[in-house]
Amino acid sequence: MADLGSIALLLALAAALYGIVASAVGASRRNVPLVRSGRNASLVVTGLILVAAAVLVDAFVTRDFSVQYVAEHSSREMSLPLTIASFYSGQEGSLLYWATSLSVFVGIVVVQNRRRNLRLMPYVTAILLSIEAFFLLMLNFVSSPFTRLPFTAPNGLGLNPLLEDPGMLLHPPVLLAGYMSWSVPFAFAMSALITGQLGNEWIRTIRTYSLVAWAILGMGNLLGMWWAYHVLGWGGYWG
Repeated sequence: MADLGSIALLLALAAALYGIVASAVGASRRNVPLVRSGRNASLVVTGLILVAAAVLVDAFVTRDFSVQYVAEHSSREMSLPLTIASFYSGQEGSLLYWATSLSVFVGIVVVQNRRRNLRLMPYVTAILLSIEAFFLLMLNFVSSPFTRLPFTAPNGLGLNPLLEDPGMLLHPPVLLAGYMSWSVPFAFAMSALITGQLGNEWIRTIRTYSLVAWAILGMGNLLGMWWAYHVLGWGGYWG
């Protein structure tokens, strides 16, 4: 299964790079089929990254301690919810979670705007896929969550005790998704600059996306305040 995750991430990187080129070149040459091809590539990226994320979750649930990341961040003694939360407890998993949440936002934006903002969307797609490609480069060549150990460990190391708390189930996923959600307004703003469409159209378009991003990130910060005060006290600052 770990090999399936690695293959999915590699294919996702290839699809993202193709989508960037197809979207940008298609927009500059007003080549509609090429633009559509870039849009379809972004959906392929979303699907492949979701497959990779599902593979990592499965590795944690089945306690596959032949995977280094699983062995380093979970153990047989942990509850199932905390075991699943271990997905984003380290660098490799956090990168994959960021890439996964961004891919979901990309899929939503591309589908919602397939018949709207036709001048902006190719550049929006290219910019979002460029951000995605950065994470995929990291996941494929720098910090892979699917690196295998030369042996299967009998048990894992488990979580840092400070992370063994209900806050681990809430704060990190909401906060990280909040970070990535701001990629959407950014992509529209940059696309407006690139195309010279600096009127109100792009502002109207990103209003809902910005409010949703603000709400997700705001909730993530609020949960972080509660968790920090609940676990660490922090001198009552968050209180």
